Amino acid sequence: MSHNKLIEKYRKIPAPAKASLWFTLCNVIQKGISFLTMPIFTRIMTTAEYGEYTNYQAWYQIVSVFATLNLYYGVFNNGMTKYPDDKERFTSSMTGLTTVLTVGLFVVYLIAPSFWNDVMGLSSLYVYAMFIELLFVPAFNFWAAKERYDYKYRKIVVVTMIIAFGSPILGVLAVMNTTYKAEARVLAYVFVQVCIGLVFYIYNMVKGKKFFIGDYWRFALLFNIPLIPHYLSSQILNQADRIMIGKMIGKSEQAIYSVAYGIGTLMQIVITAINNSFTPYMYKSIKTREFSGIRKNSKITLTMVGFACIGVMLLGPEIIRVMASESFQDAVWIIPPVACAIFFKYLYPLFSTVEFYYEKTGFVMIASCIGAVANVILNYIFIGIYGYFAAGYTTLFCYILYSFAHYLFQRRVAREHEITEPMFDMGYIAAFSVFMLAAMTATLFLYPHRIVRYVVCLAAAAGFVIMFMRNKSLFIKKG
Repeated sequence: MSHNKLIEKYRKIPAPAKASLWFTLCNVIQKGISFLTMPIFTRIMTTAEYGEYTNYQAWYQIVSVFATLNLYYGVFNNGMTKYPDDKERFTSSMTGLTTVLTVGLFVVYLIAPSFWNDVMGLSSLYVYAMFIELLFVPAFNFWAAKERYDYKYRKIVVVTMIIAFGSPILGVLAVMNTTYKAEARVLAYVFVQVCIGLVFYIYNMVKGKKFFIGDYWRFALLFNIPLIPHYLSSQILNQADRIMIGKMIGKSEQAIYSVAYGIGTLMQIVITAINNSFTPYMYKSIKTREFSGIRKNSKITLTMVGFACIGVMLLGPEIIRVMASESFQDAVWIIPPVACAIFFKYLYPLFSTVEFYYEKTGFVMIASCIGAVANVILNYIFIGIYGYFAAGYTTLFCYILYSFAHYLFQRRVAREHEITEPMFDMGYIAAFSVFMLAAMTATLFLYPHRIVRYVVCLAAAAGFVIMFMRNKSLFIKKG
């Protein structure tokens, strides 16, 4: 009976809500599998080998900004809305545009390959693999974006599961059966991505039948080129610490730092889930100017994220012990600043949502550039003095700076739209932010005292659960 009732309730869920549910679930499963397979790879690869893989991943994210312009993000949805009767041709033409951009960038690489290999710290084999991946993977991203736009989720779920399970399984088999473990890990990952991407590259071209449509290319380029500084700055803020550790110290230290930073993947799942629910609420509240609800509920969500981050800090030694071999254990000292940085990574979107609502994307770009430039400068100074441990604290500082910049821009946007009532309880936010920094510091001293850590962690978990249960209407929408 209860089983039938659940099925009936599921069938009554509106298509947009049902699609959102499945897309969130796919995201959780994909990141969860990546997180759960980390202990395998850190035990069958040396720190230097794992460092090569993380270096490839970091540079892929940065190079992809130039090779694809991130056309499968906002501009693609705009194109779906602007050209509703020509979605297939728009999709194939965007696939064609990223092909031209990728090939053009590859030609630039071929002019001076040794120079670019030295800059990235990658061999030509890795760079060739990267450009092959960049050539075909955008096709899948465009197809998936089109399916999401139309609330079609079944095919995406299937393909996502193939990628989520296929890449790590093939990776483990490849790494265990060769002495070239770093190359095997990268090429196994690229093989799965390219196989999927090639299928959708052919599919997009067969369905759309147009490689080039001048109006669509012009529209996409004019829309996305001004956003390159924002996209690039965001990737630099996320990847610069790992890249600079690899260049300034070594691949082994890069791997150790990457394992600690990868723990943030676990927190990112929590943050994404909360953001997916809270952002639409903020949009509706700003539209109706019901700011008291934003003040109250932003405190609730912020506190919940804070408790979750504290829990990760406190369980740092246990997480690292499970996630990695003995050679990675120094990563435990990086977890507290990285987990605290994740808290501030949740804080700044609260402010930037106001900027996006009023279409002040220029402010978003400025804040991104400030954070990225500060991150590179501080990493260069402090990694050279204190080693790779410093990168966790420079990342934390930059996200604090990033949040503060968005707060200032949010206030400016509010004044421009004659909003006199405060949207956020800044007294509480400032006090809780200080509390998070104090908790981070205290955690470092609590690591030798396991029982105390467990008690405090249980208290943080209880606080998270109580706040969720009291305010679950914020996160669980009735169909």
